Amino acid sequence: MKVLFAGGGTAGHINPALAVAGYLREREPDARILYIGAKGGMEERLVPAAGYEFRGIVVSGFQRRLSWKNVRRNAAAAVHVFTASTEAKRIIREFGPDICVGTGGYVAGPVIREAVRLGIPAVIHEQNAFPGVTNKVLAKRADRTMLAVWDAKNYLPPEARCVLTGNPVRQEVIRARRDEARKKLGLDSRPLILSFGGSLGARKINEAVADLLAASVKRGRFQHIHGYGQWGRWFPDLMKRKGVDLSAHPELDVREYIDDMPDCLAAADLVICRAGAITLSELQAQGKASILIPSPNVAENHQYHNAMALVNRGAAQILEEKDLTGETLCSKVEKLFADPKTIPALAQNARKMAILDANERICKVIREVLAERR
Repeated sequence: MKVLFAGGGTAGHINPALAVAGYLREREPDARILYIGAKGGMEERLVPAAGYEFRGIVVSGFQRRLSWKNVRRNAAAAVHVFTASTEAKRIIREFGPDICVGTGGYVAGPVIREAVRLGIPAVIHEQNAFPGVTNKVLAKRADRTMLAVWDAKNYLPPEARCVLTGNPVRQEVIRARRDEARKKLGLDSRPLILSFGGSLGARKINEAVADLLAASVKRGRFQHIHGYGQWGRWFPDLMKRKGVDLSAHPELDVREYIDDMPDCLAAADLVICRAGAITLSELQAQGKASILIPSPNVAENHQYHNAMALVNRGAAQILEEKDLTGETLCSKVEKLFADPKTIPALAQNARKMAILDANERICKVIREVLAERR
């Protein structure tokens, strides 16, 4: 079997494709896998590093804000629409895939579109509760549109053939156990609050968490692990200005990057974070209560929709960035822990949303579509 994957731009589009490719290769070692991504995109590095053949095409998205700079960018993007389609068609014909799988991002557009024109089976996967522009268009003609949450169906065309698969979750996250993780991390019996704003960090989250940690030191009620990110290296100095010597407080584990996330998630009682699709799937897999702070700087505000998919099911609470301060974050944390039933209820409802066999579900869809086309 030959499978062609297309997706890129962000890790949220790339990692699901790599997860499915890995699962497929384990079960069908003879399967040939090709990944088409954007030249210069992070997939150009990540895909070969994962052991898969990569072909790059030139593609760029349209800018929606009106300015002379964006007019020039959009003119270039219009040219790339035609050149990317030509490149995609040539690669597809050379590889001869049995099926094409799109996981979002601008690069998936010309690849899946050309596959459909050539009569090749094509499926797409949408990671978010609010679908991206590319998948909204492709859903009209794809053999299947696979969803992480059913809410996304409300924003897709009626002709889309939708199926719920969930997002692939790392096995390390699924297998991590609370007691083992807390022992490994050297934690005591106090509740652990895990907080992070992504690998780069988020200024407003860092500033609010600094106030939370400073308040926590005075009461000694909580333990904390906080990842301030690459752009937040000023965070330890901020804590000093707030009168907190981190070296004197072992209950405050402050790092640039959390590289043992599976253990930290398993050990946590409450998680404070953004609302990226894969992060939320991992919270659900571990059954964790959370305060979600959606990034306002993402396409179509999709993180807000991701967060609300949990909030509406009693599986998380939301604190929008426009309302985020140290005071509002501290208040929300205090209210959550004031009632001993609240945190467990959020955690239980998050666990109910978990889909732990997403890889198998996606591969099942691939097999079903291939069988229909034979």
